[in-house]
Amino acid sequence: MGLKEQLRDTIPGDALSSLSDRFDIIGEIAVLHLPEELNSYRRVIAKAIISRRRGIKTVLNKCSLLEGASRTAQYEVLAGSDTVTTHTEYTFTYRLDVSAVFYNPRLASERRRVTAQVLPGERVLVPFCGVGPYVIPAATNGASVVAIEKNPEACHWLLENMVLNDVENQVSLIIGDAFNLSLLPAGVFDRLIIPTPYGMDAIFDVLTPLLKSGGMIHFYTFCNRNQADAKGEEFKGRGFDLVVQRRCGNVAPAVSRWVFDLKKQVIASSQYGK
Repeated sequence: MGLKEQLRDTIPGDALSSLSDRFDIIGEIAVLHLPEELNSYRRVIAKAIISRRRGIKTVLNKCSLLEGASRTAQYEVLAGSDTVTTHTEYTFTYRLDVSAVFYNPRLASERRRVTAQVLPGERVLVPFCGVGPYVIPAATNGASVVAIEKNPEACHWLLENMVLNDVENQVSLIIGDAFNLSLLPAGVFDRLIIPTPYGMDAIFDVLTPLLKSGGMIHFYTFCNRNQADAKGEEFKGRGFDLVVQRRCGNVAPAVSRWVFDLKKQVIASSQYGK
């Protein structure tokens, strides 16, 4: 029985029609995004979720879009109280405060797809790294990872997650702005994983010179399908082979998150006098 069916006799039909059976689960926390017409029933809905999912101890209603440099939203606590939780994604463990950091559990399979490509010994750069859902698996695969994050709360939890997952010796955390290249160590990278926040596509031009010839970049952006196709063609014209272009879920009407797996082309040096 879905959540709608469970509440059919409690919430009037006109309001019930706007209730979704889907909600995010992060550890022991359920995160809803309830429309205004369900405002009077929000605590009833929270109680129903806890009754049907025994592992859920806190229910949050997301009241705003992601805001500010920390990319966090405002939440109303509908049930429980603790916004700190431990979340398991495949074999990895993440501690985080849902109210203070960005974490999207719906990207779990996408993160697994990308980090499964990381090879032992690679040097990997992950800007906008958050609490580490790309960093930890890449390091576990044997890579040396440079992680960049400007939200101090996310950095706090990433440091804890590095210890929890036993990769603290393979990750270098830089607390600062990913656009500030002076923060980065010298040298080039074998792979860039860039989970770009909305509106920050300029990071592509900033960081791609750090990718070695033949290296891979996994670049995320937000656009519609036509714009994504145009971007794919643009990347090919800028010295990259387009390996994968795929949609990673809708974020707004006609706007989706897209990922581009790009391989930097190797330009053969000219030979003279032979």
